[in-house]
Amino acid sequence: MSSSKTSPNSPSNQPQDLSKSGWFSKFLSTVEWLGNLLPHPITLFALLAVIIVLLSGVLGYFDVSVADPRPEGSKGRELDGFIEVISLLDAEGLRRIVTNLVTNFTGFAPLGTVLVALLGVSLAEHSGLLSTIMRSMVMNASKRMVTVVIVFAGVVSNTASELGYVVMIPLAAMIFHSLGRHPLAGLAAAFAGVSAGYSANILIGTVDPLLAGFTESSARIIDPDYTVSAEVNWYFMIISTFAVAAMGAFVTEKIVEPRLGTYNPDDASIDLGKQQLDSPTALEIKGMKWAGFSFLLLLGLLALTVVPADGILRNQETGLVKGSPFLKGIVVYIFITFAIPGFVYGKIVGTMKNDRDVIDAMAKSMSSMGLYIVLVFFAAQFVAFFKWTNLGTVLAVKGAAILQATGLDGPEVFVLFILMCGLVNLSLGSASAQWAITAPIFVPMLMLIGYSPEVIQAAYRIGDSVTNVITPMMSYFGLILAIGVRYKKDLGIGTLIATMLPYTMVFMFGWTILFYLWVFVFGLPVGPGAPTYYTP
Repeated sequence: MSSSKTSPNSPSNQPQDLSKSGWFSKFLSTVEWLGNLLPHPITLFALLAVIIVLLSGVLGYFDVSVADPRPEGSKGRELDGFIEVISLLDAEGLRRIVTNLVTNFTGFAPLGTVLVALLGVSLAEHSGLLSTIMRSMVMNASKRMVTVVIVFAGVVSNTASELGYVVMIPLAAMIFHSLGRHPLAGLAAAFAGVSAGYSANILIGTVDPLLAGFTESSARIIDPDYTVSAEVNWYFMIISTFAVAAMGAFVTEKIVEPRLGTYNPDDASIDLGKQQLDSPTALEIKGMKWAGFSFLLLLGLLALTVVPADGILRNQETGLVKGSPFLKGIVVYIFITFAIPGFVYGKIVGTMKNDRDVIDAMAKSMSSMGLYIVLVFFAAQFVAFFKWTNLGTVLAVKGAAILQATGLDGPEVFVLFILMCGLVNLSLGSASAQWAITAPIFVPMLMLIGYSPEVIQAAYRIGDSVTNVITPMMSYFGLILAIGVRYKKDLGIGTLIATMLPYTMVFMFGWTILFYLWVFVFGLPVGPGAPTYYTP
């Protein structure tokens, strides 16, 4: 803690470098060691798919089975009332693998939805619209509100995740420095919003259809007709955005910034005097206004198809929004509401002059998705094999029985579930990779004790988000460290993690409390048409 009588360079004013000694160093070393034991996520999915095939052969040979808890006559329930492990290590299993390898991939729910949504986001990103919005939000905020706005803007920026990491975080550090505050505090605030608040947002982004696809596949292990749409966590994610912004600002101003103390420019590894903080130009502001007008026009047209009782995008059988073409096709509207305002902005500022620029922007985004597409191929095989063998159902039934036997079938089970997801995330930083592996086990398991897939997914998103900022396994962690070194040349991994750890602790506690109150005390849905409980 700094004081008026303490020199900026005094030992009491310097953050302890926990990367060099103490219990935190041992903890960090353990996390890194465990993380380094894991292969690349693509290799991991390939190995898991092979393991599933081999395990199914062994368990199938010994006729492993469990009693089916679903009522008689339920779709997919065998007449004898038992769920048996199906072997893929025989002639029939091999034929099934060979004939379905391609369709497992092409029919995988997250693949098309993510790619279509990204096409629209790419226009808004490459035209410069998203960057201008972020700069406008942060740089027009009052000095008193700048911390809240930075965390909030960081959360919103995860609609296009790379934008937050490569634009928002460096920008926040520069803003804090220009205000005479510690730049690492600004970096930490933005990093907390972008990464620890990753799942929250006021908009539906590309992560929503991605996770919903894995959740739907897992839910169909129990209920073959169950559908999970991209918007099922929207209400809870909107309120979470404001909660994360408030918690992030509190941690920054009450814990992180006081601990960092007064900034000493001599600690920088670059000439900070050469940094240039650019406000949006008059042309960019004009483009943003016209993009906003086009966005409102789109919302108005969309409202005409949904708000009236006879709206053409309502459910034509029930007249409700639930189960409507609007909700089923939400990814289309993500595409449109990003693409058109993005093009309008680009046309005005000159970054989008013709159809070739539009095509180039989309093509650049698709070219960056090569790794994701390869990952999806192997993830799709793993998910399909897991479902075919009934291993997911057997594990879910056994796990649900254990939870019921120990009395852990009430809402408190979600506290343990969120903690577990946060711990797993320390070694497996990819949200899609982690959920692809854990969803087939935990979604059916928690469904069997009465909770809906939509609520289960919302809880998962909390645990998956809050520990992003304290694990070196997170793909952008090295980038954050490189940005931080500009302002503190001897910044170590342990110091960065120690700086971010209070965010993880406060977010884990506060966000879990919010989830419990929202779902189980106030009885509010986590999204449009999303039930809290599951009834077979």
